[in-house]
Amino acid sequence: MSTITTASVSTHILDTSVGRPAAAVAVRLSARGGGAADWQELGGSRTDEDGRCKDLPALPEGTTHVRLDFAVEPYFLSKQAKQAEAQQDAPANRDSGADRTFFPEVLITFAVKPGEHYHVPLLLNPFGYSVYRGS
Repeated sequence: MSTITTASVSTHILDTSVGRPAAAVAVRLSARGGGAADWQELGGSRTDEDGRCKDLPALPEGTTHVRLDFAVEPYFLSKQAKQAEAQQDAPANRDSGADRTFFPEVLITFAVKPGEHYHVPLLLNPFGYSVYRGS
């Protein structure tokens, strides 16, 4: 019988447009205890060079829902600036709308149960994303 009374959360981001981890993406973690309760922001982290957030805050006892907010716009803008520098005179990323980001943030909400660990990977590209419960 488990004595753990809270769930835990981890995440990582893979930029599928380049097949590499997305580093330095800000991630905020919020939680609530029940569908009608207010969200409580618990804190955040940034993805490391491997695209992982290893230091997200612990969830409070009684958490039933968790929200991860990924600030992906700065990541893509930084990536586009680097591509433009590398191309010098060539148009910067012609087909991807280098002056904008289609999804400036990705907000994922999911239900949790005490004692379980939830790893939620984000597969990201400039025009779409996918998430799933990992292991």
